Amino acid sequence: MTPVGMTPRPPGLHPPSYRHSSLPQVMPAVAASLGAAEPDAPVPDLVLAPARSAVVVLLDGLGLELLRRRAGHAPFLRSLLPTVTELACGFPATTATSLASLGTGKAPGEHGLLGYELADPARAGAIFDHLSWVGQPDPRVWQPLPTVFESVQGQGLDVTRIGLSRFDGSGLTTATQRGGRFVGARSLALGVREAVRAVRGSDRALVYLYWGDIDQTGHLHGLDSPKWGAVLEEADAQLRRLAEQLPPHTSLTITADHGMVEVPFADRIDLARDAELDAGVRAITHEPRAPHVYTHPGAAPEVLATWRARLADQAVVLSREQAIDEGWFGPVAPRNVERIGDLVVAMGERGAIEDSRTSKPILLQLLGLHGSVTQDEIAVPLLHHPATAQ
Repeated sequence: MTPVGMTPRPPGLHPPSYRHSSLPQVMPAVAASLGAAEPDAPVPDLVLAPARSAVVVLLDGLGLELLRRRAGHAPFLRSLLPTVTELACGFPATTATSLASLGTGKAPGEHGLLGYELADPARAGAIFDHLSWVGQPDPRVWQPLPTVFESVQGQGLDVTRIGLSRFDGSGLTTATQRGGRFVGARSLALGVREAVRAVRGSDRALVYLYWGDIDQTGHLHGLDSPKWGAVLEEADAQLRRLAEQLPPHTSLTITADHGMVEVPFADRIDLARDAELDAGVRAITHEPRAPHVYTHPGAAPEVLATWRARLADQAVVLSREQAIDEGWFGPVAPRNVERIGDLVVAMGERGAIEDSRTSKPILLQLLGLHGSVTQDEIAVPLLHHPATAQ
């Protein structure tokens, strides 16, 4: 039975709760374990054992259910699964949103990166891409909240962030993970080397290492492909090496930003070829499993009714107000309200919504997709290897 006041939804969807075991709690919990909790910050539900230094690794796209199904390729990560904490990454289950949630320790409605793409109210609702951030708003204005990296740096920790060199100073990195120093690494093996160097060279350190190959391989080659298994094997071997080389006073925390599903191309709806669903729509964001839908003035009620009728068995379709009231984005700051679509869509276990007229061609070819709130997309692991000494 659907609780009173909640929008009916197909089975298999799990709207996120940001109160317990969610991705925004990870960095505040790590900071607290290092004795660097923000003054007057609420005590997080997630509690980690004390350590003098910490390394946090985010493996883009490694959802918990994917890890469980393909654990034969990952003996080191599998060894940590008996004590895994299941986290909800938040909505939508996508990289830009989750990196902001991780970096700020806040829910999407608070930090404002509410999807891969969003409309910018200050530019007449123009759609922009958080990943490329080309010619877009000042990232410190678009996301003004301090990051956890900035906060702990102010409390005496040496902060190092590691990833591909091209991420240094990008709009997304500046908006979501500013603070400390950035070190470029063109491979995970080199990233591990830099992480070990950073903690060995400091008395108290927080190191963050991002790696994106698992996500990229799932998108391009599929989740059951030999290439996906090989990429997971490589990541597992490097993380084992990292754990073995860390000083005893250093903890290792491994998590992810979202999971992934495969959607047959026959199950995808293209607005360019669907006049009924396209009617009244000004633009959609190109997150096929969880698009924001922006309508022409005055058209939102009719578009909402049409989409609900058509997608009743395939998706939950919310008005902006319902999405906010039901807490899909957590608390929503006033400055972020108009960024949200007039409609917010979360696809069920199958299906996707695209618009080939405005999408980047590569996005229409992806095998693996994510964004919605199925277990496969929203559940991510928290794997923790505690420090053995302080």
